[in-house]
Amino acid sequence: MEVLHRRCAGLDVHKKTVVACVRLAEENKVVTEVRTFATTTAGLLALSAWLSENGCTHVAMEATGVYWKPVWHVLSDGEFELVLANAAHVKNVPGRKTDVSDAAWLAELLAHGLIRGSFVPDGQTQELRTLLRTRKQLVREKTRHTQRIHKTLEDANIKLESELSDVLGKSGRAMLEAMVAGETDPVRLAALAHSGVKASQATLQEALRGRVTQHHRFLLRLHLGQVDAIDTAIVTIDGEIEAHLAPFRIGVELVSTIPGVSGLSAEVIVSEIGLDMSRFPTDGHLLSWACLSPRNDESAGKRRSMAQDHSHTMRLGDETKKGKLPASTIPPPEKSSRTTKSHLRRRRLDPHSGLPHVKRWDALPRLGGGSL
Repeated sequence: MEVLHRRCAGLDVHKKTVVACVRLAEENKVVTEVRTFATTTAGLLALSAWLSENGCTHVAMEATGVYWKPVWHVLSDGEFELVLANAAHVKNVPGRKTDVSDAAWLAELLAHGLIRGSFVPDGQTQELRTLLRTRKQLVREKTRHTQRIHKTLEDANIKLESELSDVLGKSGRAMLEAMVAGETDPVRLAALAHSGVKASQATLQEALRGRVTQHHRFLLRLHLGQVDAIDTAIVTIDGEIEAHLAPFRIGVELVSTIPGVSGLSAEVIVSEIGLDMSRFPTDGHLLSWACLSPRNDESAGKRRSMAQDHSHTMRLGDETKKGKLPASTIPPPEKSSRTTKSHLRRRRLDPHSGLPHVKRWDALPRLGGGSL
């Protein structure tokens, strides 16, 4: 097999250590050397110096959690061409897995050009991506506390969620604050509703007639405090995002012109794919990277399932699954020409399915002249 990189290295990155294997091809001889370095800054600087001494031009490492990032940042200051490998694409031979063999295997694959590098954005894009992903987690956490508030109200037999579209809206928040303060009269609680609430006062009074205990008040106070703290954090992080958007302003404005894409969704898309589209040869490569295109799976001339691969979640911040990206960007699932087994089973059990081998009830012989 042709050797593309004669002086390269493979790194097996862990939390505390990184195992490095240098592969040097000289004429018809291949020399390998393995060393272990600490993942502290001093250890990574020593790793960089050792790779430079051996004249390595290319360095490959697996995307191991977040542990690869410090190694990448330190080595990127050198003159190496770094390659980030998907761990699923560079699996070693089963039963022969060790830290040393993993590093040597990466070096061997890299030398022959068999590693397809993953997309690693520049520093500014990574910072914006981290901020927006953190914001997404905060919104999710707020949703969890809101659901716990719904659960607490249901436990107290307060049916407020059935009458208000948003329990944490202006009217719902006023009622919850009053409950926490000790108010139990449904009439007084219903009077706190905003004039725009569609439910009548009688309906609200009936929904607010429950059994609120001190335990429920404690939980409501706790979750409301958490919601307020998260809202404050979201406002803070929104300000930080705005400060980081200057280099991406034009790109965000262009993406937001797509029908159905809001300003926030445009920021998420730009933070995930960056501004340099040269890393994606075609729009199909971008769709494939974002897991929005069917995969190829053919064997013995037969094409098997081509369902979209969601094994590593949507890369676009999970926005598409929640309906925050326009439906036009998501190719519709292909309808199978085959009839599923469960569908056949239902038809087989249905006496009125119309299948030739299934008789209708009215065609069955009567027992004793009576009806079934």
